[in-house]
Amino acid sequence: MTQAITRIGFLTPGNFDNANPYPGIEGTLELIGFGERLGFDSAWVRQRHLEPGIGSAAVFLAAASQRTSRIELGSAVIQIGYESPFRLAEDLSMVDVLSRGRLNVGLSAGVPPHSQLIGHLVHDGDWTQHDLSHQRIARFRNHLDGAYLGDDDTFVQTPFGPQRPRLQPHAAGLADRLWYGAGSQRSARWAGENGFNLLTGNVISGEGTDDFHAAQINLISTWRAALGDKAGRVALGRVIVPTDSAPASRIAKYQAYAAGRLERTLKPQGERRTLFPRDLVGPAEQIVEWLRDDPVLPLVDELRLELPYEFALSEYEQILTDTITRIAPALGWSAQASAIAAE
Repeated sequence: MTQAITRIGFLTPGNFDNANPYPGIEGTLELIGFGERLGFDSAWVRQRHLEPGIGSAAVFLAAASQRTSRIELGSAVIQIGYESPFRLAEDLSMVDVLSRGRLNVGLSAGVPPHSQLIGHLVHDGDWTQHDLSHQRIARFRNHLDGAYLGDDDTFVQTPFGPQRPRLQPHAAGLADRLWYGAGSQRSARWAGENGFNLLTGNVISGEGTDDFHAAQINLISTWRAALGDKAGRVALGRVIVPTDSAPASRIAKYQAYAAGRLERTLKPQGERRTLFPRDLVGPAEQIVEWLRDDPVLPLVDELRLELPYEFALSEYEQILTDTITRIAPALGWSAQASAIAAE
């Protein structure tokens, strides 16, 4: 490993109990504040529908923006197929203003999960006629640019007098903090050509190789080639579960979690030949060695810790603490280096 990690974040699933959702949601807000106090650079949440998790990243991150002051807040990812590009741009612009410019928006295109169940409810009719392609994301970004609607003579009447109409509030800079969650060469190429930052984690399509790391290297290379001379960031996700400060019973739980997911890493899965890497569960010293041997890490300077589903708040706090104190410094991260990278 030759390139230091200068920024480190974490992705949380936002679990809650179906019968009593508030404690889980509140716990996730507390976890983000805890991560900020530890020194993490970013906190990301999954947006998923019909599950005991965060169904609206915009609403949740608006709340998180009022509990924190420094840490970047991100969505990973919002399925654009369930969204109105204009209304989503309104909501996320509001969140970015509330967070004082700390929002990162991760997006993906295509037919979203559970579409046969809720597609017609979201779109109030035949959702199959809607454009679910990358162009839907492009329209979302265009709405963030602050352009006025209509011609120079178009005004709307408001209590504040006549106003040139545009999306409000205008969040300057948000259009430069958009990310695409790419899992294929095609999506990585589109993200680069259109100037999106790149999110890549533990799921990728096997295209031309059955080796996860080779596929991910190819994905990043495709994105960078398409990006050209435009500025861009790439954040790499890994499931990292250090055991150093965990009691014995918790270590057994962590090991069972990893063992239950090992089989999917042994060969491509499904028609798309989806590839998965191993989960990194063990003492911090061992995890550092695994990461130093990871051929993808030298290509990036941002690492995202992907927290497992269905763990307790205290377990997440222990994982974050061990990672930021025992693993991140060994990879070159420091609070000072992080501050310089953010400038």
